[in-house]
Amino acid sequence: MKAIITCLVVLLMCTSCKKNKSDDGDTGNLPDVELKNRVAVSGLRFPWGMVYGSDNFIWFTERGGKISRLNPATGQIVPLLTIAEVRENGEGGLLGIALNSDFSTNPWVFVAYNYGSSYKEKIVRYTYSGGALINPITIIDNIGASSTHNGSRLLISGGKLFISTGDAADTNTPQNINSTSGKILRLNLDGSVPSDNPYPNNPLWSYGHRNPQGLVQVGNKIFSSEHGPDSDDEINVIEKNRNYGWPNIKGLCNESGEQGFCSANNVAVPLITWTPTIAPSGVAYYNSDYIPQFKNSLLLAVLKNTKLMQLKLDDAQTKIDGTKDFFVNTYGRMRDVCVSPEGKIYVCTSNGTDDKIIEIYK
Repeated sequence: MKAIITCLVVLLMCTSCKKNKSDDGDTGNLPDVELKNRVAVSGLRFPWGMVYGSDNFIWFTERGGKISRLNPATGQIVPLLTIAEVRENGEGGLLGIALNSDFSTNPWVFVAYNYGSSYKEKIVRYTYSGGALINPITIIDNIGASSTHNGSRLLISGGKLFISTGDAADTNTPQNINSTSGKILRLNLDGSVPSDNPYPNNPLWSYGHRNPQGLVQVGNKIFSSEHGPDSDDEINVIEKNRNYGWPNIKGLCNESGEQGFCSANNVAVPLITWTPTIAPSGVAYYNSDYIPQFKNSLLLAVLKNTKLMQLKLDDAQTKIDGTKDFFVNTYGRMRDVCVSPEGKIYVCTSNGTDDKIIEIYK
């Protein structure tokens, strides 16, 4: 998967203010952008998911079990909850977060986390009330998990909850439509299965995934970032009942023996792939006039290659016209990205010690 998102890392508590221009090696002849950035908050440990809320706070998770709100203007962190049931193991723990799109009416907060001695994943819905998260309701549980390949990105779109799940290091699961691993799942916000899902009483929306760690809505489309094995990281458009190939297919259907499987199994082809791998994680959509060079772009947080990438979409949002890198080797591994209504960009790091949320602005 190729990604070059236009996200930029965040702001507020740094004593010095850095500027960054796009780095060499990009494709598509995208315009240079001079961006400023500063640390909004530091001293975190493995922040994983972020959502910019309607309250102008960033709601975020840390892998050890903490859910917090950050005031990006002041750097103040408001702790909400530490989930005792969370079991951190390798890359597992408390991961994705999503806020109900109708938060003023139903202030629901959805989180994904790993739990139990047999190590599984569940999605839990909390209600935000009086500055606390209360009334936990399990939306779905008993999803396969492991120390790697847990997916766990959450997205609310069209009143439905989309959940990315990894193969949990078991390549038998992604092509099995009766397994919840290696899938994009789709549920109603109460945990019931929508009547228009591909299979009755089955949360499956798409399958054949290895480790999708980014989900974002762009118009009527859903884009996903996905980790490949030793090649072929991907950006995909997620479609109902489509097969994304894993483990039979890596990346494009362009190797000997792949074409037959692809044509026989309704395999979707990625918009972009990366070999060598870059480890793409969280993804956001940017369409603000605040940084006009980023309009109609995906912004991608990149772990292995330690950068923020801009991926410029064409007008139809069916292909990537070009990519550009920002903040390469500046803050280390980048896990997730979100955008404020004003158009500022926020990125969280995943270095394990003194992790940060960075604000990127012009």
